[in-house]
Amino acid sequence: MISFESDYICGAHPLVLKALTETNMECLSGYGSDKYCDSAKEKIKKAVGIPEAEVEFLVGGTQTNSVIISTMLSDYEGVIAAKTGHISSHEAGAIEYTGHEVLEIPQKNGKIEGSVLKDYLAGYFADENHEHMTRPGMVYISHPTEYGTLYSKAELSEISEVCREYEIPLFLDGARLGYGLMSNSTDVSLKDIARLCDVFYIGGTKVGALCGEAVVFTKGNKPKHFLTSIKRRGALLAKGRLLGVQFDTLFTDDLYFKISKHAIDMAEKLKAICKAHDLTMFLESPTNQQFVAFEDEKLKKLQEKVAVSFWEKTDENHTVVRLATSWSTTDEDLAELDKALS
Repeated sequence: MISFESDYICGAHPLVLKALTETNMECLSGYGSDKYCDSAKEKIKKAVGIPEAEVEFLVGGTQTNSVIISTMLSDYEGVIAAKTGHISSHEAGAIEYTGHEVLEIPQKNGKIEGSVLKDYLAGYFADENHEHMTRPGMVYISHPTEYGTLYSKAELSEISEVCREYEIPLFLDGARLGYGLMSNSTDVSLKDIARLCDVFYIGGTKVGALCGEAVVFTKGNKPKHFLTSIKRRGALLAKGRLLGVQFDTLFTDDLYFKISKHAIDMAEKLKAICKAHDLTMFLESPTNQQFVAFEDEKLKKLQEKVAVSFWEKTDENHTVVRLATSWSTTDEDLAELDKALS
């Protein structure tokens, strides 16, 4: 069976695995205080174009979202997110578990709009009872979104401007950031994101690493005693070298961007295959996640040979599934998919 179930179904890119093997017997200090973490941080700061940026490594997306949000918010604040946002729908209440409410607002194809955000914030402060309500203290977006869609530079700038007006930080979840940056349809660069966001992270788990996310604080705003806060939340990796070695490799010779581009190329071929079989695309995604509507009986037949992710039911006889490409997708995988759809 072949799998398009997600973009972290394989282990690590061979060069990442090679680096881990070659450094395996080195005796290094723990908790990220090693030379590979230091080197990776410098490479990332250069890539984002902010020499004074502060970079920290965490293991996975949910831990990263939870740690960032809970350390940057006051105890009376919540985080604004799209109703379909990852922290709203697929993190099992991890944010609420820290004592912070996720304040959901409407979305369109996974994205929030600057005007909707501004109306929400204006409405909150216009309410004479707002002192009795959860105070919005941060805006969370993901890029790409859970639907594989992307913010344009103009959209991202508008949201950033609203956040500046209301003096709240903009946090961008970049679990699949590489696939967004290398999309054929984007006008947003890594430096744009660093300039417009207060904090974001560069996803490794879904983009060539065994695990790991690189958090970037761009405005001298890293919470005090951040390492202590990470540990207090049970998210500090003793062998922090594992994260440093991986990101040091991913940010050497543009590997992160090259393998992300490969996933986009594979996604475009996958999309063409689906359309050649007269399948209905649920929406037009410019990234590595493609959403396809199937008649249920045809889907059952496909799943005998191909692993996909359930997304949602459109009616009693049709289901939307997600097919994701990644750095590890091959032309042979796509040929097998084409054959399975025949």
